[in-house]
Amino acid sequence: MKKIEAIIRPFKLDEVKIALVNAGVVGMTVTEVRGFGRQKGQTERYRGSEYTVEFLQKLKVEVVVEDSQVDLVVDSITKAARTGEIGDGKIFIYDIDQVIRIRTGEKNLEAI
Repeated sequence: MKKIEAIIRPFKLDEVKIALVNAGVVGMTVTEVRGFGRQKGQTERYRGSEYTVEFLQKLKVEVVVEDSQVDLVVDSITKAARTGEIGDGKIFIYDIDQVIRIRTGEKNLEAI
């Protein structure tokens, strides 16, 4: 099993969710996060004053899938989240040793 974490632009969430459901993903976790990469923040104006936003708002989407689904899920996220501009985000893939559903005690693929 693999855990796929995608850091995406907030306005792309609906497109990514639809793409993941179409790829067969049955559940996901979404968290609001802040950070910066190549964008290194951005300059904005508020009431005539200019200031720099150093940490940009993003969303982290997390899914756990079978190894055979990884390429399809990564491709789906990439296509749905891409704008072609700096700041589109990143995808991280981790190995998962074990999953346990707390309510039933089911393990691994049965627990997903």
